[in-house]
Amino acid sequence: MCGNARVEVTARHRLSAQQYLALERKAVVKSEFVNGEIFAMAGGTRRHSRIKVKITSALEQRLSSSSCQVFDSDMRLKVEVTDFYTYPDAQVAFGKLRFEDECGDVLLNPKVIIEVLSDSSAAWDRGEKFWHYRHLLSLAEYVLVSQSAWLVEHYTRQKDGTWVFETVEGSAGVLHLRSIRCKIPLKEIYQSTGLAAVKSPSRKSATHS
Repeated sequence: MCGNARVEVTARHRLSAQQYLALERKAVVKSEFVNGEIFAMAGGTRRHSRIKVKITSALEQRLSSSSCQVFDSDMRLKVEVTDFYTYPDAQVAFGKLRFEDECGDVLLNPKVIIEVLSDSSAAWDRGEKFWHYRHLLSLAEYVLVSQSAWLVEHYTRQKDGTWVFETVEGSAGVLHLRSIRCKIPLKEIYQSTGLAAVKSPSRKSATHS
């Protein structure tokens, strides 16, 4: 199966977050930790990797002189409220960074999280994973990037706690990350990925709680 599939690692007993982290820091393969269970993260496709590289490069280029720091999928993230650990494809933190401990390898306060979708992970990224992410008080924007079309799904947290959803599409589309004052044209994300561009349709938006 192509894409970033999640494979459950079976165990006789559920693990604590501390047990997971101790194992993960010694592991060769990255794993997510959800509800006391470990899920191995398989490698991605060429296109998935290219899109991820282009996004992190575009963010770093624009934010290198700001108070933001850009991280790729090597940086582990923890949602403290739900004891969820994962590795977002890209994340941006603003201001003072918070880490779980002195190792500095588990970020606690990202402002923007970006995931590149695959067939095997799309439902998870839009559903339960986003539910976990919404518990991050620091999180202002969540971005899902398609690898089958020039299409980005963009969620922005409002002051009342609701989220506004909008799509950005096509060759003229521009992703506007307002919380970090950053704009990225979709052509920077998708060029040289082998995915043909289409003319940009009108943008659509809707509000979600």
